[in-house]
Amino acid sequence: MTKAEEFQELRPLLFAIAYRILGSVSEAEDAVQETWLRYQATATRPESAKAFLSTVVTRISIDVLRSARVRREEYVGPWLPEPLLTDPYQDPARSAELADSLSMAALLLLERLTPLERAVFVLREVFAFGFAEIASAVGRTPSACHQLAVRARRHMEAGRPRFEADRKERDALAARFFDAFTEGDVGGLTDLLSADVRMVGDSGGKAPQFRPVLVGAEQVVRVLAVFAPLVAGGGGVVEPRQVNGQPGAIFRDRHGRVLSTWALDVLDGRIRTIHTVNNPEKLAHVGPTADAWAAFDEAGND
Repeated sequence: MTKAEEFQELRPLLFAIAYRILGSVSEAEDAVQETWLRYQATATRPESAKAFLSTVVTRISIDVLRSARVRREEYVGPWLPEPLLTDPYQDPARSAELADSLSMAALLLLERLTPLERAVFVLREVFAFGFAEIASAVGRTPSACHQLAVRARRHMEAGRPRFEADRKERDALAARFFDAFTEGDVGGLTDLLSADVRMVGDSGGKAPQFRPVLVGAEQVVRVLAVFAPLVAGGGGVVEPRQVNGQPGAIFRDRHGRVLSTWALDVLDGRIRTIHTVNNPEKLAHVGPTADAWAAFDEAGND
């Protein structure tokens, strides 16, 4: 097998590692491309391509994350991960676990960890690497990696909300939610939201936004009731999709261009959190993006 063939075979795993460490599709793709360039430049073939490439992409991702943290601290409004519609890394036996590790809630919890803790947690808890492999990847001893994993797991478990695992139930609830939204059914929306629902929007100051964070069913429904006619009246489309392994949707303008992605967290048969990514810079990989201000102006004038 050639280097190129080995790399292509492992590319889904490398992207999956990088995305979970970085929370950014574009940065993960850059990290994977840089990994390929370094693999090409090696004079000798490593004994294990998987071990070598996983180590390289992990180290690159840690370095990128360290520099990205400064930018995220200066970010306008709430920062959310770039939405991922499809995880290229497929493992049917662990599909539910892998999807959970992609959720907005999980990725935001990972933001609380140091870059090193985050890398160790991803390699150990998500991809089941051994501590010897992790130690080689992050440049620490196996014992130190074990301690980092314990510390990271404790942080994650302390903050992790317990979302329902039944995908069919979640998808059915999401379908009802988006139907009620497009129909402007305020009562139907209210019935589907938990009393303490939160709606978090990431516009980065580059798209219209009602408020960055809304808390409580009354506030969220009020905004949804205003927003729904703008979408429907403006000829927009709500396209149900899995977003970060969760039920969600892509919002498009009348020309099919991407306005936003939404991902829903579900708990006890109600929607607990709505994460909306509206920053066009975070949506470019989803498709051609809309001028959101122009789209809302058009909708309001129709």
